[in-house]
Amino acid sequence: MTRSRLGSPLLWSAFLVVLLAQVLHTAPAAALPVLPVGRWPLTGSPRVLRGFSPPASPYGPGHRGVDLAAQPGDPVLAALGGRVSFAGQVAGRGVLSVQSGPLRTTYEPVAAQVAVGEPVQAGQPLGVLATGGHCSRSCLHWGLRAGEEYLNPLLLAGGYGQVLLVPGERRQVVQRSAAARARLAEVATAGLTAGWVAGPGGRHGFAHPVPGPITSPFGVRFHPVLKVWKLHDGTDFGAACGTPIRAPFAGRVQGMSTSAGYGRRLLLDHGRVDGRAVVTAYNHGLRYVVRPGQRVRSGQVLGYVGRTGYATGCHLHLMVWLDGALANPMTWFSP
Repeated sequence: MTRSRLGSPLLWSAFLVVLLAQVLHTAPAAALPVLPVGRWPLTGSPRVLRGFSPPASPYGPGHRGVDLAAQPGDPVLAALGGRVSFAGQVAGRGVLSVQSGPLRTTYEPVAAQVAVGEPVQAGQPLGVLATGGHCSRSCLHWGLRAGEEYLNPLLLAGGYGQVLLVPGERRQVVQRSAAARARLAEVATAGLTAGWVAGPGGRHGFAHPVPGPITSPFGVRFHPVLKVWKLHDGTDFGAACGTPIRAPFAGRVQGMSTSAGYGRRLLLDHGRVDGRAVVTAYNHGLRYVVRPGQRVRSGQVLGYVGRTGYATGCHLHLMVWLDGALANPMTWFSP
């Protein structure tokens, strides 16, 4: 009699529904967005020290993110493009958050080099890894949320999927997540080139924004202020303070901000040029004379060279993104 009841398909179905309801504790399907293509928040493919273990209740125990192996001074990169929503201290640790539509990525412990409200691109350095995290070994704690729900941030890096039994009403959500993971798996990150592209080279009609020699090229270097090895995410031009900064190509002012690292900064969106979406940034400025949203012509004065932010002297730090990926400016600009 007992064996017959246990073998009943109806009873087994009821048992599985109850069990899954207790284990999954999932939100309604509409609350889970299809995840966009993202990237690792560190250069290369970092080792995962501790995985994602969501809490069963909002205040329950769990691990609401992942811990990635890293060393103090390593550059921390934006996993998704968006806008900085928080940069400050929480319980004595530097915490930074980036809002990307309904998603929010978090990074700690970080010494921020961007300011609240500043737009950032995927792969753009947000700061450097600081000390004082919760790991017994040095690490970056990386989190992802959709509203109040914690998600596995490794989905943004295209790996570490989990196989779970799910009820029928969850099937569409799982299929959507699987499709998102398949797209994310196409994202390649390797070595110190992760997060930036070489660019096609050649002449694209972009002139140098200031006269003067290149004093520090794009690439990994020993930072003169932070005293750590990190990616130098642009090209420095030696120019005196007050030298006019001119638009290298026509475009629209995407935004302006001030931060500890980049100082006074201006971003210029050039639209599509030679089949690529091009955005340039001008850092450490003394001041800018254009406004956000303004259209500018090639050669128009944007502002003036300064030494604001982490700068040991007057210069322009030029940055370039091609199709949303950080690029070496000198593979795009005219020689």
